[in-house]
Amino acid sequence: MSHSTYNKQWQEAQSSLMDLLQQEIPEQPSKPEKDRLAAFQLLATMYIKYIQIFRKMEQCYDQIVHPQKRRVLRHVLDGTMGRILELKHEMVNLEFSEYHYFDDVLSDLKLTPNDVEIPIPKFFINERYDVLKEREKLLGKILAKIGPQEKEDKEELKMSLEDAIKMIQVHERARQGRLRAKFMKEIREQEERDRLAQTRGAPTLDPDVAACRIQKVWKGFAQRRRTKKERDEEMIFIGMAPPPLPTSIKNTPQALALKTEATRRITQGNHENEYQQALGTIKEKIKETEGPDIKETMMDQIRQWFIECRDAQGKFPEYPDEDDGGSALIFKEKSPEELEAELNDKDGDKKKKDKKGKKDKKDKKKDKKGKKDKKGKKGKGGDDEEEEEGWKMAESSFVPSINEGTDKYKSVWMTRDEKDNFSQKHDAELIKEEKRKEVEEEIRIQVDELMRAELKNLKAAVDRDKGKKGKGKKSGKKKKKKGKKSGKKGKKKKKEKDLTPDRTIESLYEELVKEGIIVRCPQIRLSEFEGEYSYLGTTLRQANIEPMPSLSDVRRLVTEFGILPLGSQAVHEQAPLTKSILLAGPRGTGKKMLVQAVCNEVGANMFDLTAANIAGKYPGKDGLKMLIHLVFKVGRELQPSVIYIGDCERMFKKKIPKTDPTDPKRLKKELPKAMKGVKSDDRLLLVGTSRCPFDGEMKPLCSLYQRIILIPRPDYASRHLLWRRLILKNNGVITNTLDVSSLSKVTDGYTPGHMLTAITQVLTERRIQTLSKKPLQSVEFIAPLARIDPIYKEEEEAFKGWYAKTPLGKKRAKAAQADDDDGGGGKGGKGGKGKKGKKKGGKKKKK
Repeated sequence: MSHSTYNKQWQEAQSSLMDLLQQEIPEQPSKPEKDRLAAFQLLATMYIKYIQIFRKMEQCYDQIVHPQKRRVLRHVLDGTMGRILELKHEMVNLEFSEYHYFDDVLSDLKLTPNDVEIPIPKFFINERYDVLKEREKLLGKILAKIGPQEKEDKEELKMSLEDAIKMIQVHERARQGRLRAKFMKEIREQEERDRLAQTRGAPTLDPDVAACRIQKVWKGFAQRRRTKKERDEEMIFIGMAPPPLPTSIKNTPQALALKTEATRRITQGNHENEYQQALGTIKEKIKETEGPDIKETMMDQIRQWFIECRDAQGKFPEYPDEDDGGSALIFKEKSPEELEAELNDKDGDKKKKDKKGKKDKKDKKKDKKGKKDKKGKKGKGGDDEEEEEGWKMAESSFVPSINEGTDKYKSVWMTRDEKDNFSQKHDAELIKEEKRKEVEEEIRIQVDELMRAELKNLKAAVDRDKGKKGKGKKSGKKKKKKGKKSGKKGKKKKKEKDLTPDRTIESLYEELVKEGIIVRCPQIRLSEFEGEYSYLGTTLRQANIEPMPSLSDVRRLVTEFGILPLGSQAVHEQAPLTKSILLAGPRGTGKKMLVQAVCNEVGANMFDLTAANIAGKYPGKDGLKMLIHLVFKVGRELQPSVIYIGDCERMFKKKIPKTDPTDPKRLKKELPKAMKGVKSDDRLLLVGTSRCPFDGEMKPLCSLYQRIILIPRPDYASRHLLWRRLILKNNGVITNTLDVSSLSKVTDGYTPGHMLTAITQVLTERRIQTLSKKPLQSVEFIAPLARIDPIYKEEEEAFKGWYAKTPLGKKRAKAAQADDDDGGGGKGGKGGKGKKGKKKGGKKKKK
């Protein structure tokens, strides 16, 4: 697409963002929302609108080549991303559930689930491409030095000499039998040809009749072929059959679009380099041409200020300190008296503020007591007036930054004429405006040094004339400064002990790779974790039935809690902090795949602290402390980083068999302590996976893992999608003979891992070669699946029951019960407000 297309798309996104900001920043404060359902509808609508804006912005930022536009876009993009995460956390706190269903909101807004799929920004990887490439090279070198690991070595199959001879004999006899059968077939065919040649006589059929018969056969064949082609095209058009695979991938529109996107990214890099060079050259040019004039005007203005202050007060003023802004205070359009008063009365203002603060606290306490007394009187008198209760949206950390970026867009880019800038290179005038301010600041610092010396000389000359000495003032200032220094020393916090102060990060990284703690992730993307959207979530919840989440919901949660915060430092610092995630689900649901996808999408290091992986490494208490120290030190230096623990429930098991050599409880104390030290600046994420979370103790497990994502077995729609995608991915071909719908229905309870196992067993190299003659049938997959135990409903119910016992699940159950009670009370209590009203009031007082 062209530059104008992306500019237009950015304009559309900004206009819809302006409409949302009017809703976010109302002129009058909004009243609290008492209806929880209405509050959720409001949040869900805003959430979906922000996702639509985010999708457009992300595409624009990826493809716009103008370097200055991209900076404004990035500012707004980070703000939008953070606002989506804030709204998500608001919905979690309101609904007491990580999973939310928007099918009713989507139908109102006339959108499809694909329209609200959260994209993973490409700049997470593209902007760190060189760093990631170097790190991958380093990892490859270290692994090459180590050589193949013992764990990966497969055990050799032991076979006796007799068994080996028997196997060779069987294969040899089979080979000879095939050859003999081939020769016999050829002999029979030759004999048949000879016999037909002898019996065949002269042609007796009339030539005209023969021609008519040939025409008849050919016309019938041609018409059947045309009909079949039209029928296939119609089935593809209505979505009942897959489109044919392209003969050459290079010439498809998708391939050409990807090529264009890649060329635009190369242009981005070239324009960015030119912009960086222009920043330096234009700044030097401004210094040379405008610098002397700026310096002279500043010095003249400051000298004028000296004279005005002396005329007004009879003495020269005190020069502002560097910490207060230096001479920048002088140019704030204030009179000399005001400036002098500000500089002299700073200490007095501080004392007054302290006194005022104490008085305000006392007044607040009195006000609170007065309010409580008033409430008590109202309750006794039976008045209906009560405090407004209900849900109110929390203040956002990202709306001001979005607003700032939007204002910059309005003032600079909304009405800017770019007819002459066809190639979309940097705008020199905008750089001049920015660099002129920087040059002024630099010159101001130089001017301040000169003018302080000049003011000192002026004061000395005046004091010499009057015979005064100024030693007392100097000594007083020095004492004050000493006092300040001593105060700062007292406020210093204790830092954590660095157990490896003399070692470089490269050496620590190499050590962790050699020990197998840092692991290389296979190239898996989150888009490969496929699943269909759940269309009945809202309907089931309205009927008080808690629906099982779909695989699409799981993918969304991993993006929101894992990928988006880790990818952007600005978002991670201000968004609600998510330190840890627990992925719980049956075997084969793709838990480890999701962890690897998070690492690949963000370009993160993966630290494997699974009990089996660290068994026998860093022994003893000191060794364990060293391991935790190394993981968190390297993780912070080379962030973003993901710490992975497989079968994490074993860490919190009550009883562990004595025969278990892995010692899974080893990290039980040290890991939670280390996780407490993770702050918003640290892009670290702990991800645990568990196939039996109900075996571990609930309280410590939920205290370590903030967010729990339950991964279910796939529903019918997801199974249908998975069968089609996995068969095509493994070089299979889907034809009309393969009944995918029946196969999806029969395989209820089987996970994506089970399906992939069955497909790899069926689609061998030999079977793939015969697909053109003998197409795939659904019956072929039944035999491999019959050997695998599916996930039964009892196991799914066990996961559901365990999830209901988590802190968030308990809160949801209480909220649902309270809603039912309120609904029942409302129906029966419309006539009179006697006893029920008193009970409610009593409960509120206790709270």
